[in-house]
Amino acid sequence: MARAKANGIELEYEVTGPADGAPLLLIMGLGAQMTRWPEAFVAKLAARGLRVIRFDNRDVGLSSKLDAAGLPDFMAMFTALGEGRKPDVPYLLDDMAADAVGLLDALGIARAHIVGASLGGMVAQLVAADYPDRTLSLTSIMSTTGNRALPLSSPEAMAVLNDRGPDPTADLEGYLDHALKGAVVVGSPGYPFDAAETRERLRADFQRSYSPSGFQRQYAAAAASPDRRPKLATITAPTVVIHGAADALVPLAGGQDTAANIPGAELIVIDGMGHDFPPPLFDTVADGILKAVDRAKANA
Repeated sequence: MARAKANGIELEYEVTGPADGAPLLLIMGLGAQMTRWPEAFVAKLAARGLRVIRFDNRDVGLSSKLDAAGLPDFMAMFTALGEGRKPDVPYLLDDMAADAVGLLDALGIARAHIVGASLGGMVAQLVAADYPDRTLSLTSIMSTTGNRALPLSSPEAMAVLNDRGPDPTADLEGYLDHALKGAVVVGSPGYPFDAAETRERLRADFQRSYSPSGFQRQYAAAAASPDRRPKLATITAPTVVIHGAADALVPLAGGQDTAANIPGAELIVIDGMGHDFPPPLFDTVADGILKAVDRAKANA
């Protein structure tokens, strides 16, 4: 792994695959480190000739933390939004999109295939909309548009976001117990759940980096950012939207709305998939990404 200066901060990143492969940038979701893109999944993309770049978003993992910005005031933020005023938050999703493009700059990459999951999908959408000359294709996975009229998360899934459990620095096992229950709630009911593997992955995530304040600032960035539909309508890159039919955190309507608002987008709905990447679906999701990549090649 390595670090690069991008958009005024430092981003931890890793590159996998052939040096001459088409660059593909993976953008992970809310509070999640780049390691949440499973190694086996990344290897499948690299085996198909892609130069896969994954990185820690600002405020998580080993990238720069913006602790000096303090914690967002969610009550004040939602009051401002309700009154049509600009909320006072440390940063928006637009800033995170600029981070991603800044990383491409640092790596000397003119154009890349852009892939994002969940909040990372929101960021990827903004990269494709605001930086069309840097985007070869777009794949938006288990994400949404910012349309406030769409269905909300289930109450149980919303509780996973809002109740982070015990402080792991004081009670690691209690924290892991809580996080494991949350992983079941938002996971894929149509596929086997490996509790032991998930627990160890959660432990490894904590040991690598723990940034609860960064999670809060990213959460505020997503909540305070405007409806993306006007920008989605301007996207010209070949686009594939992948969504689980059983997603309790970002309901399927979010993926449907994304595809409906991007010209020519293809929607792939996966039965039994929730808000995670179960190993049996690695090939299915990789195939979806390659559809966007192949469409870009055909248009070149």
